[in-house]
Amino acid sequence: MAYTRRPSILLLPLALVLLSLLASPGTLAATGPGDVAVFWGRNKDEGTLREACDTGTYTTVIISFLRGFGGHGGGAYTLDLSGHPLAGVGDDVKHCQSKGILVLLSIGGPAAAGTADYSLPSAQSAADLAAYLWDAYLGGGSRPGLRRPFGDAALDGVDFYIDQGQAAGGAAGAGDHYDELARRLYAYNSRYRGRLGVTLTATVRCAYPDHPGVQAALATGLFSRVHVRLYGDLRCTWSDREAWEKWAAALPTSRVFVGVVASPEADKDAYMFQKDLYYNVLQFAQKVPNYGGLMIWDRYYDKINHYISSS
Repeated sequence: MAYTRRPSILLLPLALVLLSLLASPGTLAATGPGDVAVFWGRNKDEGTLREACDTGTYTTVIISFLRGFGGHGGGAYTLDLSGHPLAGVGDDVKHCQSKGILVLLSIGGPAAAGTADYSLPSAQSAADLAAYLWDAYLGGGSRPGLRRPFGDAALDGVDFYIDQGQAAGGAAGAGDHYDELARRLYAYNSRYRGRLGVTLTATVRCAYPDHPGVQAALATGLFSRVHVRLYGDLRCTWSDREAWEKWAAALPTSRVFVGVVASPEADKDAYMFQKDLYYNVLQFAQKVPNYGGLMIWDRYYDKINHYISSS
């Protein structure tokens, strides 16, 4: 049996905190910030996936993270939801999709110092991961011995958050086969009739270009959008605005998002107050044809700081 999902509907929520800040015509309050994506699954105290979707703030929720691929973690794929129980997540996914919210699964995640818990060292490992993602999380049918963690809920796509090795200054993903993974995942779209069933996104570091493995994947041209992190261990080599504009110029066929932390607790050096975010970055980014919106790290920090969401 193949699992299907409801087609996504574009939502345009206006962040209340930005509405109160930017009330003049032609600013963010008048146009909206575009789509708002948020990472969910990094802290049990952030609340359920359903609660995140019911805020009315986010148009995309990115479940994070799947690790352990490429032979790491004892050869087992590991879904790390920071203590969230799996029970009910599948129903929450379908609830979010019924509201027109895109629900993605992010693979990889921030690199932990001194660890190596994912990679794609061969074309076969990429093929294996693509088949696993299709059958376990996307629209594929069940296969003997394989459990679908979210039951019959079919996610809308996969986000590539490939940081492995970057914290130590290494060439993360160099020689890895993320381009092969992208091609194989995208090929599953041929099984959907006239619509995009598997959306591919990437969450990249601020400094352009990213490491070779990610760049090779992006060069396939198969990524609908890219989230540029204006935070993290590897700082922008230019100003935040200039760094984002380099990504937008390099990927004209992808929608490019501005990625920010929602609280100084997440990254005190990279945190921008809403006013600074608008006047230093967004007012310029919104004029770029392939500007996509905001990416928020993460739901927990947004919930406690009310950066975008009011609840």
